[in-house]
Amino acid sequence: MTKNPKKKNLGYVLTLSFSHLVHDIPGAFLAPILPLLIDKFGMTVFMAGLLDVFRRVPSLANPFLGLLADRMRIRYFIIITPGVTAVMMSLLGIAPTYTFLAIMLIISGISSAIYHVTAPVMIKEVSIDRIGRGMSFYMLGGELARTLGPMIILGAVSLWGLEGTWRLVPFGIAASAFLYFQLRNITVDRSQVEKGDAHAGRVLAALTPFFISLGGILLFQGAMKSALTIYLPTYLTVKGASLWMAGISLSVLQFSGAAGTFLAGIISDRIGRKNALLIITATNPVLMWLFMNIDGIFVIPVLVLNGLFLFGSGPVLLALVHDIKSKRMSFINSIFMTLNFVLSSLMVLVVGAAADRIGLDLTYKLSAIAAVGSLVFVIFLKMPGSPDKQSGA
Repeated sequence: MTKNPKKKNLGYVLTLSFSHLVHDIPGAFLAPILPLLIDKFGMTVFMAGLLDVFRRVPSLANPFLGLLADRMRIRYFIIITPGVTAVMMSLLGIAPTYTFLAIMLIISGISSAIYHVTAPVMIKEVSIDRIGRGMSFYMLGGELARTLGPMIILGAVSLWGLEGTWRLVPFGIAASAFLYFQLRNITVDRSQVEKGDAHAGRVLAALTPFFISLGGILLFQGAMKSALTIYLPTYLTVKGASLWMAGISLSVLQFSGAAGTFLAGIISDRIGRKNALLIITATNPVLMWLFMNIDGIFVIPVLVLNGLFLFGSGPVLLALVHDIKSKRMSFINSIFMTLNFVLSSLMVLVVGAAADRIGLDLTYKLSAIAAVGSLVFVIFLKMPGSPDKQSGA
């Protein structure tokens, strides 16, 4: 036993944050190379957006993964999945057909779904009574990944061409090996759920109003978020920016998003989750509208502000979910992840279809207007009690 369990647990939080970083770096490879893939395969914007949906489709199995994770040691999932995701995403450049692209993205999506269902549960356990801070560190890893990912993949394309990105595969495998040595002895795991614990169906029924509110927030933010992330390089290149400038802009957005992610969860520990969400959802549409109407050197600082608020809701919502007291946390987390991935995927398709029909410029404006709807759901959001007790366990 360590003499300083808090220091030990912070070490685990940092290691898990690193695991999020190395897992999500390859996940950020798709958006920067979309213009190249569009040219290679002659895709429409809708077909390009569909690629991101293929990556998210496995999230439909999240509830089943959550039920499984509640009965298993989850550290091995966290160790293996970064390597699997890295292999699939690094091979996108050599895909011979659109079908192969879809298959690799689906496999990557399965790996990603497993990781994101299990990692936040372990973060909650090692964070003890500072869940907001723990989720901030965890989400910081993911947002830094989306900052570094575009630079890494564009650097690889510059060095080796689109079909040479397979050379990044060993880095992902090395990351999984490192995580094995760091996490192999971690004592936190989700042991078997004891007989008599709350039934998953009754837990879900008790939490349905809560998840409806979260779903509304995610849905109305989804168009804005997909427009400013997956379609940002395409939007900027259509407006005349170079591929490098578009990639750098995405990295600027993601880097400031990392700062917003880190700060938001910590601040929500102090001022409350709902107050933090009210500030974020009220500010987001204003900043996106500002981005669309500013040119020149002011674009970068506006993108920085967009990133700070755009990604700030992530750790707050995740902390809100993990404020729930239940022995079914993997399952509850999986429901939230399913909502997140499914609704964001839907909005990726909606934005892509709208862009093909009315153009990206008008689609961006409509996305900013739609984001106002998330504020309504935040206002009526109520924190549920323990679903285990409500279900009669």
